[in-house]
Amino acid sequence: MIAVVDGDRPDLLAHLAELRTAGAVPLVTDPRWSAEQLAAVRRTAGRAEVPDDTAWAALTSGSSGAPRIVLRSAASWAESFAAVAGFLGAGPGAVVALPAPPAASITLFSLAHALAGGPRPARDDFSDATCFHGTPEALHALLDRGAPPALRTALVGGSHLGPALRARAESAGIRVVSYYGAAELSFVAVDEGDGLRAFPGVDVEVRDGEVWVRSGFVASGYLGDGGPLRRDGAWASVGDRAEVRDGRLVLRGRADDAILTASATVIPDEVERALRSIPGVRDAVVFGMPHPGVGALVAAFVELDDSSVGGVPTSGTVPEPLRAAVARGLGPAHRPRRWVTGALPRTPSGKPARADAVRLATEILDRGTRHA
Repeated sequence: MIAVVDGDRPDLLAHLAELRTAGAVPLVTDPRWSAEQLAAVRRTAGRAEVPDDTAWAALTSGSSGAPRIVLRSAASWAESFAAVAGFLGAGPGAVVALPAPPAASITLFSLAHALAGGPRPARDDFSDATCFHGTPEALHALLDRGAPPALRTALVGGSHLGPALRARAESAGIRVVSYYGAAELSFVAVDEGDGLRAFPGVDVEVRDGEVWVRSGFVASGYLGDGGPLRRDGAWASVGDRAEVRDGRLVLRGRADDAILTASATVIPDEVERALRSIPGVRDAVVFGMPHPGVGALVAAFVELDDSSVGGVPTSGTVPEPLRAAVARGLGPAHRPRRWVTGALPRTPSGKPARADAVRLATEILDRGTRHA
């Protein structure tokens, strides 16, 4: 039975424990959902049949569109608890800061870990936290406020962690471990500062440029409509692209994100990484805008450090140092030709909401073209 749980309830952890003891499958909602979204989730949960070993119903981030509901066995998360505790340095009495709402799988995983004896969730202000599990944006915000005095480790996933943010956290005495994973695959690879290598208990292969994994962490499937999870025997993939370089996994985004511009194929993830490496750029989403004659133009929605809070997205010029750095670091085909700057829309867990960002940026750029 799927039990829909209000993510705002103050006794959430105890209630999750009660549901699991009773054999129910918790599905935690987000209080920011509209009444229509909540009603749709309840309808799906009410008519769904789930595999007998299902223990959790987790949500995807929704970074590429509407979130999906992913079904998991208890073992698919529990088998990674020991490794996660090791990366967090989480001994007895450990307390974990969880900035994302409980509806996000990154937090629901940690609540399941807490129920199994892992770090207990920190207070709302994180003042008692000894470790952290969240996205790069959430870590950035935590450091902006001032790191809790006992915070010593951060496990960071959900999106790309730039070297500047890692260095900033480490200068504050926080050991940073980042990872790559997906709601459907859970942990895939981990980076302790020298590049992504397979997470303990995971086999990773790159087939024709696509990441495939074999582990006990893979989800059972979806509740309701399906998603990108594909299987080949014991192996699974969600379509992420990568290559192996010097024994480390280098991610290249999703295969269907490629931009065909003139005679070149541009992978947005490669351009986004270059943009994030430029001082003053906090985050970026790169996409293609259809354009007669060339197929598409490379466009970028860039969040600058001075526009990250309350910055209303606008099109037009970008700072000259940014343009100069782009010209130095990217080939002509990869340089963005259309720009939007401002605060990126984000998912509840703090990742860039890619579909929303592309839609908003396209509307802004289209208006600018019509009024030019």
